[in-house]
Amino acid sequence: MSQQVYGFLVIRNRVRSDPVRVLVDRWPQFRVIMCKPHGEQKSDLFKDALLFATDAAVLEEILSKSSVIDWSKYFCVGTSVSHTEIFKAVASAKGVPCKRVAKCYLMTLEDVSRLPPVDSSGISVSSLDESHIGLVNQTWKFGKVDVAVGLIRNMIANFPSCCVLDAEGKPVSWILTYASGAIGMLYTLPEHRGKGYAKILVSSLAKRNHALGYPVYSFIGEENAVSYRLFTNLGFTEDPSYREAWFVVNEFQIFP
Repeated sequence: MSQQVYGFLVIRNRVRSDPVRVLVDRWPQFRVIMCKPHGEQKSDLFKDALLFATDAAVLEEILSKSSVIDWSKYFCVGTSVSHTEIFKAVASAKGVPCKRVAKCYLMTLEDVSRLPPVDSSGISVSSLDESHIGLVNQTWKFGKVDVAVGLIRNMIANFPSCCVLDAEGKPVSWILTYASGAIGMLYTLPEHRGKGYAKILVSSLAKRNHALGYPVYSFIGEENAVSYRLFTNLGFTEDPSYREAWFVVNEFQIFP
């Protein structure tokens, strides 16, 4: 349940990236902890907050009465799906629209040394750079809007990524690392699918992140059977008792 927040804190002590505030209800025996990006620009809104809570009653009180979240603006938060009813109840009481936009398996690679061998001979594997932000944004299912650019820029500039380049040096398949350490945004251009690029990239980025001391894991949407099968075949396993969810409030401010 704490994987995202834990991953963020581990990496935060190693990497200088876009500013984020870490908030707790008390210290050191906290019951609620939130990693909340600064909202100084419109593009900051799309960067999701990460939330871990061990006490549902305290979480509901904080969401209802504190100023941790500005319920008049758009925001997105990733947390346990078990908190669904709390978010819905607080949003309803405040009269603002709230919905769950994703429900995912938590897929973890416990032993990187057990990754199956992957043949990447003859394939040019590199990293993304900031000239590729637009390409990633246009192909990401939650992208295609200007406000997603800040999130993607932060990921490409500050965290590991892998991509396959064509003969002209242009990315045709890629995968990125979120600020929490989760690997994702895996995508292959339609005309280049079926060549095993996704397998090569997941394996390469898993090894790279492990070497950096990052936790190696990913979130796979429940509806994404293809990615679930890919990650499972590479040795990732899910916790059947846990699901991660993302909630958005005031979505109309981003997608009118």
